[in-house]
Amino acid sequence: MVKVIQQSVRGLKSWWKFSSTSYVRVSSYSTEPETLASLFIPKKDKGSDTTPASSPKDTLYHKLLYSTSSSASVIPVLDQWVSEEKPLKHEDLQIIAKQLRAYRRFNHALQIYEWINKSKHFDILSGDVAVQLDLVSKSHGVKAAEKYFASIPDNLRTYRVYGALLNVYADAKCLKKAEDTMQKLKELGYAGTVAYNVLMTLYAKMGDLDKLNSLMLEMEDKGIVGNVITYNILLNAYASVPDVEEMEKLLMKMEADPLLIDWSPYTVAAKGYLKAGDIEKASAALKKCEHLIRGKRATLAVDILLTLYASMGKKDDLYRVWDKYKRRAKYNNSSYHCMISGLEKLGDLDGAEKIFAEWEANRVHFDMKIPNLLITAYCKKGHMEKAISIIDELLESGKQPNGSTWNRLALGYCVQNEMEKAVETMKKAILASRPGWKPHFHSLASCVKYLQSKGDTQREGELKDLLRVRGLFPEEVERGLKKYIEIGNRMSEALDETNLEEACLQ
Repeated sequence: MVKVIQQSVRGLKSWWKFSSTSYVRVSSYSTEPETLASLFIPKKDKGSDTTPASSPKDTLYHKLLYSTSSSASVIPVLDQWVSEEKPLKHEDLQIIAKQLRAYRRFNHALQIYEWINKSKHFDILSGDVAVQLDLVSKSHGVKAAEKYFASIPDNLRTYRVYGALLNVYADAKCLKKAEDTMQKLKELGYAGTVAYNVLMTLYAKMGDLDKLNSLMLEMEDKGIVGNVITYNILLNAYASVPDVEEMEKLLMKMEADPLLIDWSPYTVAAKGYLKAGDIEKASAALKKCEHLIRGKRATLAVDILLTLYASMGKKDDLYRVWDKYKRRAKYNNSSYHCMISGLEKLGDLDGAEKIFAEWEANRVHFDMKIPNLLITAYCKKGHMEKAISIIDELLESGKQPNGSTWNRLALGYCVQNEMEKAVETMKKAILASRPGWKPHFHSLASCVKYLQSKGDTQREGELKDLLRVRGLFPEEVERGLKKYIEIGNRMSEALDETNLEEACLQ
């Protein structure tokens, strides 16, 4: 049993490292393909392309966005709305669909456009077709999108539709098809900055700097002016290698044009310097970033600064940024998460506790990820009583810990070799789980093996049945768990955790 716990502890270290830093992920590329694709879609008049700040429950906006479950269709809601002879505008449906896309409810947004297609009251525009093509791809895949594209009449195949198709292929990393579609755009005279940005994003994701540079030169030869997205894609690509020399050249070029520079390129450069091992230049880049923070994206900038300073081990800068932007970050869970995880990473648990107390006092919109973060920190240090006290406080305040909360506590008990408590806590984790959640493999394996070592087949069966009922124990997981335990039984302690995991995946 000691061997199993020792093996599991090694696996827990990497899991804890991931769980404490994964909340804020700085994108490798400044603009997602979905955002680029939206640029092919025509904008509405300034007065119509807005999302209502508040919406009464009897409006169509509220019914579709907030009163329709994710598994239900929105089409009956639309049919009923029309049958009641309530007013319905084409642009209202476009706004609602746009908001559904923002919520990643792609299937519901697609249903709206499919309903529009069947309706006799609306004219179908090329922009609608472009959006629908994008939604078909996101809901049903590339082949379905190709089938839909083939059905589009020639008079509606504008640059927006071809641009959306280009984005479909780029998003799916279908290189040849993306390049062929780009060639079609060129032949039709539709290949502008946005199309080049989409293909550049694909090349950057694939790490093909040669094609990326060639595409940039092609733009210059044709007189196609790049925008801030273009330069940020290229800058990110250089930073990811890292190619510091090219990164610095491009950054200087961006600095010469006020339209191309804000705080974000400096965070990208800082990551490039960090990857190259140059802490001093990374720090200098972040200082420049701080002087340019303003506007709607300021909170994101602060979160990235906190994350990067923590990764650099700069605790003083971490506190300095927090104190400087505390008012701005006061009501943002993401900023608190970055600060608490950063302090925990730097070994300042007392500081993390103080920031957590600030989060509670400021009555920020509740997010279980914040207490879960401190629970993880306590479990790593073996402060199980402190971890339990946070859970007790949550329960007293009417908040229900989720599967991840109990899972973290179970991991802590495994590390402390308190296996009875680990088993009971793992049951709570499973019972509190939601769709998509999975128990940590090492702690689950430790619990199962402990019960087997005790000859407690009844509780072992109960634990596995709980997993099956929740859909968390498919055959491949069951086989992997069995193999994991068998290998652990027959192999020596010299076998490290990485090799053990690899053996279980074979």
